[in-house]
Amino acid sequence: MIQENNYMVNDLAAKGKQEFFPGQVLTCTQHNHDFLFACDNGVQLRLHVINDKILRFRYATEVGFATDFSYAVPADIPRQSPEFLEFREKPDHYRITTDRLICTIAKENLRVRVLDRSGNVLTADEKGFHWEYDDETGNDIVKMSKQVQSGVHYYGLGDKPDNMNLRGKRFTNWGTDTYGYTKGSDPLYKNIPFYLELQQKIAHGIFFDNTFKASFDFAAERADVTSFWAQGGEMNYYFIYGPSLMEVTEEYTRLTCPPELPPLWALGYHQCKWSYFPESNFRDIAKGFRDRKIPCDALYLDIDYMDGYRCFTWSPTHFPDPKTMVRELAEDGFKTVVIIDPGIKIDSAYPVYTEALEKDYFCRRADGPLMKGSVWPGLCNFPDYTRPDVREWWAGLFKGLIQEDGVRGVWNDMNEPAVFEKGTFPDDVRFDYDGHSASHRKAHNIYGMQMARATAEGVKRFSYPNRPFTITRSTYAGGQRYSSGWTGDNIASWEHLWLANIQCQRLSISGFSFIGSDVGGFIDTPDGELYARWMALAAFHPFFRTHSSGDHGEQEPWSFGDATTDLARRFVELRYRLLPYMYTTFWQYVKKGTPMLRPLTFLDQTDTETYLRMAEFGLGDHLLICPITQAGADGRWMYLPRGDWFYYWTDELKQGGAEVWASAPLDRIPLFVQAGAVLPMYPVLQYVGEKKVTELTLHVYFKNGLQTSVLYDDGGEGYGYQDGQSTTRRFTVRGTETGLTLTQETEGEYQPSFGTYQLVLHGLPFPLTTATADGVATDSTKVAAEAGEALPGLVVPAGFRELVIG
Repeated sequence: MIQENNYMVNDLAAKGKQEFFPGQVLTCTQHNHDFLFACDNGVQLRLHVINDKILRFRYATEVGFATDFSYAVPADIPRQSPEFLEFREKPDHYRITTDRLICTIAKENLRVRVLDRSGNVLTADEKGFHWEYDDETGNDIVKMSKQVQSGVHYYGLGDKPDNMNLRGKRFTNWGTDTYGYTKGSDPLYKNIPFYLELQQKIAHGIFFDNTFKASFDFAAERADVTSFWAQGGEMNYYFIYGPSLMEVTEEYTRLTCPPELPPLWALGYHQCKWSYFPESNFRDIAKGFRDRKIPCDALYLDIDYMDGYRCFTWSPTHFPDPKTMVRELAEDGFKTVVIIDPGIKIDSAYPVYTEALEKDYFCRRADGPLMKGSVWPGLCNFPDYTRPDVREWWAGLFKGLIQEDGVRGVWNDMNEPAVFEKGTFPDDVRFDYDGHSASHRKAHNIYGMQMARATAEGVKRFSYPNRPFTITRSTYAGGQRYSSGWTGDNIASWEHLWLANIQCQRLSISGFSFIGSDVGGFIDTPDGELYARWMALAAFHPFFRTHSSGDHGEQEPWSFGDATTDLARRFVELRYRLLPYMYTTFWQYVKKGTPMLRPLTFLDQTDTETYLRMAEFGLGDHLLICPITQAGADGRWMYLPRGDWFYYWTDELKQGGAEVWASAPLDRIPLFVQAGAVLPMYPVLQYVGEKKVTELTLHVYFKNGLQTSVLYDDGGEGYGYQDGQSTTRRFTVRGTETGLTLTQETEGEYQPSFGTYQLVLHGLPFPLTTATADGVATDSTKVAAEAGEALPGLVVPAGFRELVIG
């Protein structure tokens, strides 16, 4: 140690800003699917082969590995083992081979390459793993840099409000209450460190499971390098092979676990505002929907329903008898959803506060004082949701709202966590982190997720036998298990309509499909045209809610004049008719991790025309949507994936692999149906369960060839589906120039309410002269269609097996 200019210089100071790298590999040991590589300078790599397509890489510096713990990847979920695994040592590297991948680890410096079995390089380290010591925090800033492969494109990373393709951009994950964000704002509310990479028409993904503030550089600083790093914790990432983009997202979503099925009503239309009060106003909003015959299932109460913004209370002035109000609204089909924020008002007469204080449930600063910050109630303390006992306590608090008052859903806000003036908690706030003590630097990005987890546990417990519904603003990877979400405090502008389309697609391919935006914008007030165009888009988003700030005017569907009211009703009705399709798409998400919203690239990654386009997206297997995001437009050019597509509004058949013009005055959104699809539809309902659906409409779109569709049903409520009370129906269309055969295969025990199908036949290239269902002649009819011209139709038993049309 020396003294220079009155400053002490030692080893730690010398390490400042210096990068360190792995040394020479000395040993490699294998235990089943785990491989441990040890270097001469103490660096270690633990490579875990999860299955044939997923490799996990954990690096340790000289301090060794911390306890293996993740909020994103549940440890108790059974995983499929690799079908084939081979390990070989070569002169200068080690090679691990699975049924789908080849992974090499260089002996000189631990650098990694992953190839497919055909020898295509999927990813290759540039510097690879390296780190920098942070003498301010004592953490290692862990870094990974990789070579940019030829023709590469990047997608994913959650709610980033930017172009779909991330190449050339840099982003940070640090959940932030970004009021009135714009295109390019970063960071935002959600922290999902997962991205997809497409190169040479082959896809893989990287999931960087590190909860510290993390950054991602997609060839922004250097065109030939992509990198990611975090301000502490481990370099711990998963390589996820496709080879299709869809498979990458499915594998990632299954790794972090999809949600359970929601109640069907949660896929209906929701209306929200800051703030509906007093009770008479709230009831008037409900009456406004029913009087105008605009379908609606859920009404929301923002912070003004509480007594002085105290969570789990009701304002005795605004809502003197909440139980009666909620019950009477429920009798008219409305489910009441209330907001709950994390800030608990410091008030010695407030039982929630005094109980948490007595049991020491609040977060503390490093030296012991309680974390104190101002939010809506004034000065507050904040629960440590990373403690299991605190989550259990928090869940129990919902008994009054859910079980006693009849509230059906809970909305978590301000949970980044947000604090007025300061932004968020100071770095020195301490968390239990489920027994792995941590500072706010490590816990910040999972705070909202763990609040949503505790909320979901409570709502589920007290909603039983009904299914729960929750929504959150902030989350981390895996947060889809606990909640739906929305894209935060957006603005009433055409740019934000464009952003809503991009953000919802991006979140969907990042494992979080149950997503939507504040229709019309939270900030400022849209005109009728913008509101109508936003309603048209949001009708195809899994979470469908209008929400606005109380100080920016009215934003109910009837607030913009009769013409806009009619347009809003038209799109909400279309959403309700599509509920069986939407619910089936959600079931696919739950069962396989399949994203509900699918960017154009996901529909055909072999077509390079799709790589930079971002307006068009698929919903489920058979619908293609492209919103109008410019004022005064009466249509737009859009790209159709290869194959044949029917324009929903006119039944005009278009060939894909090309740009087409989609005429779309205000009463339309560009919407195409894939040839061969069987599209199920309900009659128009004012709310889910309004009436018994005795007949389901199946719109059958002709295809000269073969196409399969699926319809899932379990009644949309309760947990009978977990005991086999569900039905999956698979329809296969086989079409020729002179005939069409439709077959149905049914699995499951659930008996739906409908006993017949009304079939509507689109695009038949021949006149319908004969039709037999399971050998029995069936009379045809004419059915009114969107295009205005009547189409041939049939009514057949819901249990038919084969329908032959000629």
